[in-house]
Amino acid sequence: MNQKERMLANLPYKAWLDGLSEDRLENKKKIYEYNNLPPERWNEKTKLIKGILGKTGEEINIEAPFHCDYGYNIEVGENFFANYNLIILDVARVRIGDNAQIAPNVAIYTAGHPIHPDSRNSGYEYGIDVTIGDNVWIGGNTCIMPGVTIGNNVVIGGGSVVTKDIPDNMIAVGNPCRVIREITEEDRDFYFRDRKFDVEDYK
Repeated sequence: MNQKERMLANLPYKAWLDGLSEDRLENKKKIYEYNNLPPERWNEKTKLIKGILGKTGEEINIEAPFHCDYGYNIEVGENFFANYNLIILDVARVRIGDNAQIAPNVAIYTAGHPIHPDSRNSGYEYGIDVTIGDNVWIGGNTCIMPGVTIGNNVVIGGGSVVTKDIPDNMIAVGNPCRVIREITEEDRDFYFRDRKFDVEDYK
């Protein structure tokens, strides 16, 4: 098993061997083009981002700047939106479902290093897959750590550090991120805290 295969298997690996440096360089070229696309050519962005990510739905919108390591380890579903400064360290696979909404300055980290300094200084690092379900809203300045699974219909409050799995249909917030309550049918009529919709076409 070479180092790239070890990386994708969530095993310790060395990031400069077996073509991994070359893969990152090729991705940096694509990311540079995407992030420096002039506004008058913004209609080209969908084609460019689909050339970076491993798999996408038809509708995808990622505001520049966007950064990732490899790109090909990222899968996003239909109707994907991410605001400015999304960072995905995709040394392992990142799978995100349909209708994701990601606020500014969100970081998704699959990458990590051993705790002990001798092990860490050996050059070995690791990546553990991250999975995010359908209909998830991730608030600004959130960090999602290696190995986390976030369920369907989840809202993650801004500024959270998500270190453990979050079940379906939950609101979770904090550092470390914790579930604060379940999303219920009563939430449907409110757009912000106690403020009710004043229109009828939101249902």
